[in-house]
Amino acid sequence: MPTRYSKMGAIPQIILLLLLITVLTVVGLLWFDYLGLLRAQDLFSPVLRLVGMERREEIEDVDDVMLMDRLRLEALQEALELEFEALEGRRSELETERLELERQEQELAVRTEELQEREVSLNERLRQYENRRAVLVQNSRYLTSMRPAAAVEILEGYDDQLLIDTLRVTEELAREEGEMSLVSVWLSNMPAARAADIQRKMTLRPDD
Repeated sequence: MPTRYSKMGAIPQIILLLLLITVLTVVGLLWFDYLGLLRAQDLFSPVLRLVGMERREEIEDVDDVMLMDRLRLEALQEALELEFEALEGRRSELETERLELERQEQELAVRTEELQEREVSLNERLRQYENRRAVLVQNSRYLTSMRPAAAVEILEGYDDQLLIDTLRVTEELAREEGEMSLVSVWLSNMPAARAADIQRKMTLRPDD
């Protein structure tokens, strides 16, 4: 059976196939460019306008968006760091103030304790002085009620300081009551040397 050949030669068929492939390739590229999957060359812009396919607006560059976000994040981080530094500075100031207040509180506590101790000591000395003066007043009244010779006999047994204190209290009581002091009478009845020494000491100030 004789083989049938196409009325069209082989070369035209090849050319037709090549054209078809080219058209399909161009259409495919244009379609992918329209979908944003590929970027076709500006060469196809006239063809797009002819077939009524406007080029799709390019989406904003992702790198630009990320750059803006990164800049905003960097600015926010810088502001946070400045605020943190300010807070740290304030915290350091407050810590310094706290330590200073604690130091002052400790000094105040020490001074308060010292004042309390001095007050206790002063009160004790005052109490002792009042007790001693009360004893001296009582002793002076007792001696002034006695005969001078008997009183002198008792006074001679005192040490110098007790004798001087007794004589001074006796003089004070006599002045307060407007009476004559017996101190001179007692001294005149004592040994001359002892009486002179006591009189000399009574004229001296405490710091002498």
